[in-house]
Amino acid sequence: MSEGQVPKDLFRLFSDLRHHQGALQQPVQGTELDPQLALLRQWQSERLARTYTDLLADKQYNAICQFFLSDIYAPRDFSQRDQDAQDLYGLFRRYLPEAMLGLLADTIQLNSLTSRLDLALLQVLFEDLHIQNAISGEAYAQAYRLCDNYADRKLQIELLAKIMSEVSKGAHNPLVEAALRLAKKPAKQAGWVDLYDFLRRGYDACKPARNFKHFVSTIEQREMSILEKIYAGNPDPFDI
Repeated sequence: MSEGQVPKDLFRLFSDLRHHQGALQQPVQGTELDPQLALLRQWQSERLARTYTDLLADKQYNAICQFFLSDIYAPRDFSQRDQDAQDLYGLFRRYLPEAMLGLLADTIQLNSLTSRLDLALLQVLFEDLHIQNAISGEAYAQAYRLCDNYADRKLQIELLAKIMSEVSKGAHNPLVEAALRLAKKPAKQAGWVDLYDFLRRGYDACKPARNFKHFVSTIEQREMSILEKIYAGNPDPFDI
């Protein structure tokens, strides 16, 4: 697909990234990851790797699984990237296609919900259950139940599945590839390096997956099964 086939709104968006002063990235100060949150995210990342060993071993899903483990559920601070996504939504919502706008809004909602749920989990783990230097599966499940936010956890899984389904539609779309290629220089000139690199890595990780529907349904079913078993008091809810 040639650059001339990319919608005019996208060209306008990239032009604003290059020239509009308001489009410059707003740096987030003090983004060092809290040690307790780092411990929680490390446990979550390791749990996901155990839950999805079969998908990790599958050539068509390995890249997207690794992307989740390194760019979404990793023990790293993502404050700058998440702030960039919110700023992008606010600055350019009048330019973005409806589908892209909805996807960005859902992503922001999921990030906000996940942060709130993790903070609640941290409080229970470290203040109520007095966790020190390691989190066990038993303590994690107990903290889940004590937080008593089943509806929010269910929504979290549903949002994740919805976002992945929408992302899969663009995984082999040449328009998305063209848009990313055009966005690279102006995005980096405006300082949006973290967000652009995240989008680029995510797009590249999705491309090998031929049956994305299976990938999404597997994650949704397993995460819902784990959630149900946690609230049912199953002694080993993470055994899939």
